[in-house]
Order: sequence, then C-alpha cells, then structure tokens
Amino acid sequence: MATIGKKWKSVIIYTIGLKRQRFGIIHTKMGIISRKIPTEQLKELEEDGIIKREAFKEVPPRVEYFLTDKGLELLPILNMLTEWNLRHNSGGEVGG
Repeated sequence: MATIGKKWKSVIIYTIGLKRQRFGIIHTKMGIISRKIPTEQLKELEEDGIIKREAFKEVPPRVEYFLTDKGLELLPILNMLTEWNLRHNSGGEVGG
C-alpha cells in the first residue's frame, strides 16, 4: 500500500491501464484538481518503477506515460477493488 496508497495513484494507474496516456488525459480523469497533484504522483510512480515516461522530441513537446510490467501486475488488483467498491458503495470509484 505504500506504493499506491495515496488517493490519486490508483486512479492514475487505472487511467493509464493498457494504453499510453498523455498528461492531459490523466489530469482530466482525476477531476478538478491542480496540475501539481498528478505531476507529483506520476513522478513518484515512475521512481517506484510502476510507470514509464517517454518524452518525444517534437514541437510541441509530447510526453506519454505507460505501465511497466510491475505496474501491469496491479491492474487485476485494482479491478477487484473497483468491483468490491461498486458492490458495497453506490457510485464509488477507485481512489475517490
């Protein structure tokens, strides 16, 4: 839980899922919060080896995030937590 225990980390992992995602998509899925929160938590998840960040040398710059093998192992766990939460809490979301 130390790795994904912060409120938004599970949402970030769940949002990235099996696809590559750009920051804007991740931030939008998190709702109305400052850009600081996903920025910090993406950095922490990268340091923990859960996600990878790939920057493309383009104009305008493009950055994509994707799950590592270690991060992909969390998806079934988060899916089970989501299902449990939906059964026991009306309208709940992972991380929310």
